Amino acid sequence: MTTALYRRYRPQAFGEMIGQSQVTEPLMTALRSDRVGHAYLFSGPRGCGKTTSARILARCLNCAAGPTDTPCGTCDSCIELGRGGSGSLDVVEIDAASHNGVDDARDLRERAIFAPARDRFKIFILDEAHMVTQQGFNALLKLVEEPPAHVKFIFATTEPEKVLGTIRSRTHHYPFRLVPPAAMLEYVQELCESEKVGVEAGVLPLVVRAGGGSPRDTLSLLDQLIAGSDADAAGHVLVRYERAVALLGYTHSELLDEVVDAFAANDGAGAFAAVDRVVQTGQDPRRFVDDLLERLRDLIVVAATGAGASAVLRGVPDDELERMARQATAFGVGRLSRTADLVVAALDEMTGATSPRLQLELLVARVLTHAGVSQGSSPATIHDLDAARATAPATPVATGRPASPAADIAPGGVSAPRVAAPSTPRIASPGSATPESGSAAPAVASPAVASPAVASPGIASPSIAAPGIASPRVAAPNAVPPVAAPTVAAPTAAPNVAAPVAAPNVARPIASPSVAAPDVAAPDVAPPVAGQSAPAPSATAPSAPAPSATAPSAASPAAPSAAPPADEDDAPPPFTDDDAPPLDDEPRPVDAAPEQSAPARQ
Repeated sequence: MTTALYRRYRPQAFGEMIGQSQVTEPLMTALRSDRVGHAYLFSGPRGCGKTTSARILARCLNCAAGPTDTPCGTCDSCIELGRGGSGSLDVVEIDAASHNGVDDARDLRERAIFAPARDRFKIFILDEAHMVTQQGFNALLKLVEEPPAHVKFIFATTEPEKVLGTIRSRTHHYPFRLVPPAAMLEYVQELCESEKVGVEAGVLPLVVRAGGGSPRDTLSLLDQLIAGSDADAAGHVLVRYERAVALLGYTHSELLDEVVDAFAANDGAGAFAAVDRVVQTGQDPRRFVDDLLERLRDLIVVAATGAGASAVLRGVPDDELERMARQATAFGVGRLSRTADLVVAALDEMTGATSPRLQLELLVARVLTHAGVSQGSSPATIHDLDAARATAPATPVATGRPASPAADIAPGGVSAPRVAAPSTPRIASPGSATPESGSAAPAVASPAVASPAVASPGIASPSIAAPGIASPRVAAPNAVPPVAAPTVAAPTAAPNVAAPVAAPNVARPIASPSVAAPDVAAPDVAPPVAGQSAPAPSATAPSAPAPSATAPSAASPAAPSAAPPADEDDAPPPFTDDDAPPLDDEPRPVDAAPEQSAPARQ
């Protein structure tokens, strides 16, 4: 039975520590100058040497030749605190994760008042100090602030922010960091040589990467590989690359080369075949994507540094560097960077994904699609489409105003405008003008109310003009377009009112009783038209002017609701064909409306 590597190679002095010069050098200087504090706080990731440094500091303080920055290793104190030592009575290690209460703090305070049994100082090392409760820290506060001259405190923690602030402010804080890969790789190579263990090319970089910068974790993984490897006839152990890849869970370099070559050649079949191999071997797709990102990073370094890549990519065999140089040349730096961005995005999406394989296959599809666009296949198609659009004849844009047919000319020589009927039937508000017996003419509706006539949708009507009227004050063609009337749910029949302007044709005439025009003795009376219903104007398609206050008609002076006739100078401009809205379609023939002769002029 052998001892673990991390225990057999635990440092015995600050000079044996690797990658922690920011801690070891100040401590050694303080020891040489005899400026040692009464309390220290060591913080950092797990397995980076916090507890080991605390033991080395205790050896330096209690060494028979000390205090010194380099323990002698021969005195009783150094032997007891060294590798395989039984421990010293004057150096007390306390697991703060299980001794974190007020009672434990009180017990420590009672033990601290006694003088050391043999050595110079009584040193308390509290590991996992962040687990001490606030009440326990408060019980220790006075002792840590003003300890006896023979008492030293060393707190070790991975989470210094959880240590009570009043305790942290009374200590010398030294942060530990992860060991850089170069220093760790050199250290494990020396260790393998001292252990007479052979390793194949590429094994130690995987071990260092799996260790994550923690010396303890790295040595534990290496110890596991050595224990699981076979020995040759001479008794030398050889750690093989295939076993290291299978045990550590990383992707084999051959599989990574296959995927990278498929991406470089834009070979979809090869890329998806490699993905299927990843899944069939039971490897985690997330780990594969992580390894692929690491390989792309190495390719970017090779493409950027050229022959100097070996100085950056330490531990990579020469044949693999040559292979990566060919892959980087096939890819190009720009495409490598874009592909790495896609892999990073996919790695983020795979975190917590229910189907990592689907995310991996989508990543392969994105990389291949991006490679096709980069090679120019898709832009050529887009350019061809743009060229086809440029050579295509221009399509005339519809103006929405079709040419209208020639307007009908009234017998009086006045051009009557053609007006399109409304697309939806709209009913004018019922008017209050009703012919009364004994009056000269029927009353005209007020300006706000139009005659209640029903308009049939979609039917144009010919213009009707009253011939032979020479009234100077009535200009039927010059009527102002009426204001749109509100829509009424149910039409109501009403007597016809004389209309001096055109009325629309009715495709489906509505039967309504004809009302005979009363005998009017007043001069300049426009003939009423019977049997026709004037359409009400709509907001979307204005119709012919309906008889209202805005379109003056022959009204009797006795009617109080009739609007006063307008002077010729104040008359609105004539309504021409250009002002008429466009017709939906050609006018359709309709049945002739019953005619009624105008009364003879007196």
